[in-house]
Amino acid sequence: MNKVQSALFLIGGVLMVIGAGCYVFLWQREVVCWVFLAGACLFGGLQLMQTYEGRNFTVKRLKRIMSVADMFFIFAGLVMVDNAYMLSQSLFDNYASYLEMVFNKWVLLLLVAAVLELYTMHRISSELDKEQQ
Repeated sequence: MNKVQSALFLIGGVLMVIGAGCYVFLWQREVVCWVFLAGACLFGGLQLMQTYEGRNFTVKRLKRIMSVADMFFIFAGLVMVDNAYMLSQSLFDNYASYLEMVFNKWVLLLLVAAVLELYTMHRISSELDKEQQ
C-alpha cells in the first residue's frame, strides 16, 4: 500500500474503535454508528483491495478468510445502524421478535470478525516468514 492507502487504512481502524466504543457507552448512537460503518468500509475495503501474488496456498486461504472477516466488519456496521434507527423493526411481527433476532447482534458479528482478523494476521505473518527462510 502507498502512504495514502496506509493512512486511510489506519483512519478506518481508528474510526471503527471510536464508533464501537462510543456506541457501547451510549454516546450519540445515531451519529457514531455511521462513524463505525465508515471506518469499517475504509478498513475492509482497503484490505479487500490488497492481493497476494505468491503461490503459497495457505496464505491464499488465509487471505480469503480475512476477506470474510472484512465483510463481517461491514455487516456489523450495517446492523449497528439498524440497531440505532430500528429500520428493520417493521419486518417483524412484534417488538419482542425484533429484539430476539436483530437487536445488538452487531456485537457478535464484530467479535467473530475481530477473532478471524487476529488469527489470519498472525498466521499470514508467520507463513510469510517461513516462506522467506
